[in-house]
Amino acid sequence: MSKSALSAGGNLRLAVLIDAENVPRSCIKSVMEEIAIYGTPTIKRIYGDWTNPMNSGWKNALLEHAITPIQQYSYTFGKNSSDSAMIIDAMDILYTEKTDGFVIVSSDSDFTRLAIRLREAGQRVMGIGEKKTPSPFIAACDKFTYIEVIRDAFEEKLADDEKTKPADKHKTKTPPHAASHIKPRTKIPEPIIQLLVDSVSDLAGDDDWVFMGELGNLILKKQPDFDHRNYGFKSLSALIKSIDRFEVDFRQTADPNIKHPYVRDREA
Repeated sequence: MSKSALSAGGNLRLAVLIDAENVPRSCIKSVMEEIAIYGTPTIKRIYGDWTNPMNSGWKNALLEHAITPIQQYSYTFGKNSSDSAMIIDAMDILYTEKTDGFVIVSSDSDFTRLAIRLREAGQRVMGIGEKKTPSPFIAACDKFTYIEVIRDAFEEKLADDEKTKPADKHKTKTPPHAASHIKPRTKIPEPIIQLLVDSVSDLAGDDDWVFMGELGNLILKKQPDFDHRNYGFKSLSALIKSIDRFEVDFRQTADPNIKHPYVRDREA
């Protein structure tokens, strides 16, 4: 079983399980693009009561992304009926399919024990949910990303793409709301700065320099919902460079087109 890290640029085989009752339909495209950064979704299933007219709007999104809808009737009013079906399927996939990791798309803390169990079996677990997601589920994942952050990054990309296109007076302009959710850079909270300081200290060698990739992996182990985009930065390097306490050095590799970033704490 693969032990590949759940990091950007990975090639993990992922099982994507989506709780339709806890995910905004309008965000599914940006969510699937986010997942593709970390690996290949070989299994894509979404769970809900598809006899409910309120779920009829999902049809086009599911067809566009080849997501298989799994019917789960609502046996009890007010109770998320998808939980048990997702958990049962996840365990079946764990023992019968060849996957390296799971992506659980939900804001429901009921999946906390499932995430823990999958990790115990050697699977990588990525959670995707809204900012209302309870902390136990977030802590149970290797990495947790907020849907709001994914949406903002996706809309910013659309706005940037629109700017680079040649002007065409016959084309409709990008809707005003497409850039309205872009998160401006915000002041980095002191606890996050301390997290960075402690993590650099944990990894620093004799020369005090730390490879940025190793730093990012350690931070996620300590705080799975850490994401540089939460603070308006496009990369971890950009976030760290904005903090005077740190020094960043980009070192040339054997490939003339690639430089690796390193960081050190000036006050160490």
